Amino acid sequence: MRCPYCAKLSNRVVDSRLAKDGGLIRRRRECEACSRRFTTYERVELQTPQVVKKDGRREEYQRTKLIAGLKKAFEKRPYGTEVLEAICEEVEKKFQERGDREIQSREIGEEVMARLQKTDEVAYVRFASVYRSFRDINEFMRELKDLLNEKEKAAPAKRNSPPIHRRD
Repeated sequence: MRCPYCAKLSNRVVDSRLAKDGGLIRRRRECEACSRRFTTYERVELQTPQVVKKDGRREEYQRTKLIAGLKKAFEKRPYGTEVLEAICEEVEKKFQERGDREIQSREIGEEVMARLQKTDEVAYVRFASVYRSFRDINEFMRELKDLLNEKEKAAPAKRNSPPIHRRD
């Protein structure tokens, strides 16, 4: 591992810990050249499927692309990177479990949007606006109306439940 400060390759592991429900190892390292410390993370690299793009091109799945898209969607929202990582891991796990050699980029986008809709509506709309490439404001408004309709369908169940009376 190259030191991020002096770029030397000689360093030693000072501490190792499991992180994120055992799926990650956090290593604290010390550079033997400049004595500065830095943290690295290690994860099992599973065979990831090829992503088939809209135009038919195929490319390796890149976690960094998904994280970058999520960061844009969650910009200035009250969520930390652990939420983004969790969404990313859920999506990856789903597609790795299927065992397919190829996955449509559309499927990845739809899976991300389903999770965003449950997590944060603003992030969902931001992601959808880029992912669905709205051509005009009307398409964008249709998406917002669909979101509001789904929210209203879920609300009657809450409204029809009997009120809870507390005894003090």
